[in-house]
Amino acid sequence: MSVATEQTAVSMTVEEFLALPEDGVSRELIRGQIRERGKTVRNRFHAKIEATIGWLLRNWLEQQPEPRGEILSGEAGFRLRGTRDSLVGIDVAYAPAELVAATPKDALVFDGAPVLAVEILSPSDTHDDVVVKVELYKKAGVAVWEVDPGFRSVRVHRPGREPETFNALQELVTEPELPGFRVAVAKIFGG
Repeated sequence: MSVATEQTAVSMTVEEFLALPEDGVSRELIRGQIRERGKTVRNRFHAKIEATIGWLLRNWLEQQPEPRGEILSGEAGFRLRGTRDSLVGIDVAYAPAELVAATPKDALVFDGAPVLAVEILSPSDTHDDVVVKVELYKKAGVAVWEVDPGFRSVRVHRPGREPETFNALQELVTEPELPGFRVAVAKIFGG
């Protein structure tokens, strides 16, 4: 997850947002507002955590019955319904089989929400940015893992429930969203 600052008060649709020219600036559309991301220097620690989580989730997915959905990483794009035109990029996500099947093969983004959004905190993230994004996900019915490398913890947010924090001495469980998924938090951070 990286910092996002509101750049305009003019409301924009997802279609208008997707029509913007590619200019190398990283942007998201949150509730109809463009947010440009501040410079986030990706580092090997962030990349390793992202790869590890993707690998752990992929192993879990392989044990699930068909149809399975997809595990995605690297700012996977999702249009969140019911949130007033929001298009987000997620560090790691689990798209359910129904959403994958309903998405045209040539679509750049999913037109719907994932089951799980994993956001790995970056040094440039602000508390307000994290709160806005987590609330947006929850409104769309998404479970969120807020992964904090500094504290070696994972905070799990679910719609209609209080957040739960799991530290490096505990096991992370996300039921019922990921049936049977369990992992030692320390493993996420390479320990």
